[in-house]
Amino acid sequence: MAGTIHIDVKSRVLSNGLRVLVLEDHTTPTVTLQVWYKVGSRNEVSGKTGISHLLEHMMFKGTHKYGPGEFSKIVARNGGVDNAFTSRDYTAYFENWASDRWVVGMELESDRMAHLKLDQQEFDKEKQVVMEERRLRTEDDPVSLLVEEVFATAYKVHPYHWPVIGWMEDVANITLDDLKRHYETYYAPNNAILVVVGAVKAEEVFSQAERYFGSLPQRLVPPEVTSKEPAQCGEKRVTVKSTEARLPFVMLAYHTPSIGSGEEYALGILTYMLGEGKSSYLYRRLVYEEKAAIFTSARYHSMSKDPGLLYLYAGVVPEGSYKDVEVMMREEVARLKRGEFTKEDLEKAKNQVKAGFVYGLDSNFYRAMTIGRLETLNIGYHYLDTYLERIAAVKRGDVVEAAERYLTDKNLTVGILVPEKTE
Repeated sequence: MAGTIHIDVKSRVLSNGLRVLVLEDHTTPTVTLQVWYKVGSRNEVSGKTGISHLLEHMMFKGTHKYGPGEFSKIVARNGGVDNAFTSRDYTAYFENWASDRWVVGMELESDRMAHLKLDQQEFDKEKQVVMEERRLRTEDDPVSLLVEEVFATAYKVHPYHWPVIGWMEDVANITLDDLKRHYETYYAPNNAILVVVGAVKAEEVFSQAERYFGSLPQRLVPPEVTSKEPAQCGEKRVTVKSTEARLPFVMLAYHTPSIGSGEEYALGILTYMLGEGKSSYLYRRLVYEEKAAIFTSARYHSMSKDPGLLYLYAGVVPEGSYKDVEVMMREEVARLKRGEFTKEDLEKAKNQVKAGFVYGLDSNFYRAMTIGRLETLNIGYHYLDTYLERIAAVKRGDVVEAAERYLTDKNLTVGILVPEKTE
């Protein structure tokens, strides 16, 4: 596998601050168009959590030019597909088009960037939709509820404390005026990035961007998020008891630096070694050898604006002991910190990380996603140029040092899901 990769992105900044990024790829007659706004749940305040996600829903409810639902109908009539998502750090909207239809997306996205019609009746209906989404995806899903509680426990100051979808009471209390202020604060060309990838000519994209977005007014630069999570002073624990849960579940979460720190390479590799796939240490020990868990995995949230979490988790077998599973998970972490892994295991993990990176760039959509994320996080797409060689350069000592520094009991939040019998 090549040690370097270069993505020939062309960029331009319009006079109103909109950053436009284009990657030409004429392999297939398709185009992905994405608009990224630098706003997510990280930019919210206590009492108004979930407002970024609610606004994402409302972006499909019409402008002064197009009625509710017309956006997606126009996309479909032109053979495209569209969707959106909100995260802790950003909100993104995208459409996938045939190469002769992408300009339609320019017109639609520029229209709702500046001319969204926020109607009280539509707002009231959509708020109920979001509240029901929260019930189904979080409150009625014990594992999701535990993950939410772990984040809320791990973060006591930083806004990563609350969920992207928001607390139920906060969502219920958001007003239409609140939403208007949020829209007017964050939805502006100077707080957005337009990414176009596929069978296009860069100069044509820049021309169409100027045509549709160039006249949109700048707004005041949104306020910076200044909250910083203090260093954790000792192990934290949270237990969720649920009558909906069928099996116990164990989660170990550690505070870790995010992308751009330089430490994400070793942390990404140790995540693979510990919990990614059936050959990982957790799966081999807990599932194959001890038969104490049904599944295990690991995730490292490196793609975040501020320091995130690296977490390990396991689903306990029926009649199994979550206490025993936690002990075994800790033992595997300790083994890694002692450097008890082979050169072959290290090289395999590095190859898995590199393969995941390369495969993640195998389509217009995912290339645009990667570029959009990096730009929105202020890392920049040039980060991709050296990623493979930085992974290849990670040594045993780098992995051990990262594990010793961050996978400590002092830096740990433990989450336990305990099934509770109904009376």
